[in-house]
Amino acid sequence: MDIVKGQIVCSNAGHDDGQFFIVIDVKDSFVYLADGKERRLDAPKKKNFKHISKTNTIVEIPKSDKGLRKLLSNFRRVNQED
Repeated sequence: MDIVKGQIVCSNAGHDDGQFFIVIDVKDSFVYLADGKERRLDAPKKKNFKHISKTNTIVEIPKSDKGLRKLLSNFRRVNQED
């Protein structure tokens, strides 16, 4: 699976099912995800590749949790209009 840093993904399993995250890091068969609220940049969630679905959107990773929340909020809003 071709997942890169900065890509927006959707969780398919767990208590965060259906939520969007940004990929902070990729190591072995795991990705590290953050949303700026439940999972902050300094403590990303470790998740297996098979538990996420990727989108075609790749962004520059914001430097703050506030920026991350704003970016994901805009992404959700734009994709709900489609």
